[in-house]
Amino acid sequence: MSITIVFGAIVMLVLLSSCSGKKKQLAEAIKERDSLPLMDTRGVTTLISDSGVTRYRIKTDEWLIYDKKRPSYWAFEKGVYLEKFDSLLHVDASIKADTAYYYDKQKLWKLSGHVAIKNQKGDKFNTEVLYWNEATQKVYSDKFIRIEQTDRIITGHGFDSNQQMTLYTIRNIEGIFYVDEDAKNDSLKK
Repeated sequence: MSITIVFGAIVMLVLLSSCSGKKKQLAEAIKERDSLPLMDTRGVTTLISDSGVTRYRIKTDEWLIYDKKRPSYWAFEKGVYLEKFDSLLHVDASIKADTAYYYDKQKLWKLSGHVAIKNQKGDKFNTEVLYWNEATQKVYSDKFIRIEQTDRIITGHGFDSNQQMTLYTIRNIEGIFYVDEDAKNDSLKK
C-alpha cells in the first residue's frame, strides 16, 4: 500500500510541476487562407487526352493552386514544359518557360523567364514574357521576340498571333533576310 501511495505522490508531483505558469510560445493561427495554396503538387508529369487520344504532356517540378487569391491562379514557379503530340504520338510543338501562371477565371496564361516555343511548322520563338488568352485564342507579348524560321531570323518588340502561332504580326520588326543578288526580277535594278 505504501508503494502505491509513493508512486501516486511522484505522479502528482510530475504533473503539477509540468503545469507551471509558463506559457508556450505559439505562432498566430492563419486566419486568412489566401496565402496558402489549395493544392501543392511536386514532380508532376501528366498527359491530357482529347476523345481518348493523347494530345499533350505537361511536366513541372511544382504546381500550386491558389483558389482564395484575387484573382485565383495556378502557379508553376519552378518552370513548366508542355509537348503537343500529333496523331502518331510524335512531338510536333512544344513550350518551355521558367515560370508560368494560369489565371483560371480569365482563362489567361502568363509565361515568363526564358520562354521558348516551337510551333508545328518548326519555327522557334524566344521571348521573356508571353500571354495566351484561351478565351480569345490569341497569343501576344509586348517584349522582345526572336523568331527563327528555316530561311530567316526575325526580331521585334511585341507581337500578336493565333494560338497555333502560325499567323502572327510582329511590331517594331528587325531581322536578317538573305537576298539573292543575281535575281533577274530585282525591283531595284529597274
